[in-house]
Amino acid sequence: MDGDMQDGEEVKFDEMRIDVDMGQALLRIDKFLVNRIPNLSRNRIQDGIRDGDVLVNGFPVKPNYKVRAGDVVMVIMPQQRGDTEVVPQNIPLNVVYEDDDLLVVNKEPGMVVHPGFNNWDGTLVNALVYHFGQLPTAFNADDKPGLVHRIDKDTSGLLVVAKTEQAMNHLARQFYDHSIERTYYALVWGEPDEEQGTVKNFIGRSFSDRRVSTVHEEGNYGKFAVTHYKVLKRLRYVSLVQCNLETGRTHQIRVHMKYLGHPLFGDVMYGGNRILKGVNTGKYKQFVENCFSILPRQGLHAKSLGFVHPRTGKWMQFDTELPEDLTTVLEKWDNYLQYN
Repeated sequence: MDGDMQDGEEVKFDEMRIDVDMGQALLRIDKFLVNRIPNLSRNRIQDGIRDGDVLVNGFPVKPNYKVRAGDVVMVIMPQQRGDTEVVPQNIPLNVVYEDDDLLVVNKEPGMVVHPGFNNWDGTLVNALVYHFGQLPTAFNADDKPGLVHRIDKDTSGLLVVAKTEQAMNHLARQFYDHSIERTYYALVWGEPDEEQGTVKNFIGRSFSDRRVSTVHEEGNYGKFAVTHYKVLKRLRYVSLVQCNLETGRTHQIRVHMKYLGHPLFGDVMYGGNRILKGVNTGKYKQFVENCFSILPRQGLHAKSLGFVHPRTGKWMQFDTELPEDLTTVLEKWDNYLQYN
């Protein structure tokens, strides 16, 4: 957030994966991408290739590389102002609170927060512009009206949105000062050794894969990150864990839980989408795969949010129930343990 505002701050990269079909003839990578991503100019694509923002089969390529059948092309482009024009769209929103200064939204899983080159519409921002008209923007963020923070596409839960410049500045300051209360519920693989604890280290983009973040032990790269966690429920193979963010770094909870040896259940990017506890055969394997189909995302929900109201100065606290996909999977694990 889950600078980079995923689960806390502003994301600086958009990504797009292209699986090259088996009938593809040899074609220069820039020409191939111009055809596949019409919203990006050829110059920008070529600059991205030279900057290492285009990976083929996991590795940067030269501009003269020729795409071939079976290649996997990953485009990871830094966002730029003016990339998107926000189009108002009549998309339903679950607004849990609204006044003249702000609103609090319970975001559904699967909804992208703001437009990017691979998600031009259908985002939370498109819906906000439709329902609330002109909203303020943070500095250098014209395509993100109202956004003070964000959460990942496949993370569900609470977001606060500013409706005035004064609210935007006041709330942004609270995030900067780490005075915002943010509680997440995470379904993770395994059972943590301790009932509760705190993870403190530096998080930054991985040197080997810019799509993901990782812990950098030396502290000379990345940003300082602090996550407090507490085990709420132990289910032998998985656990429900409460995480409170003191900072907001890219994928912070997802990175910190993996660092502890407990990746989020279903998290494709951080290795939680395969069986990490228990046998990989028989009835148990079938059961886990069924859970993956019910929860086809990382098991992470922004459950509560607290902040000082920018106009009244009063503390505002909001809480939301877990979404149906997550509660269903938790119930299935409960039932599985009773009979196995």
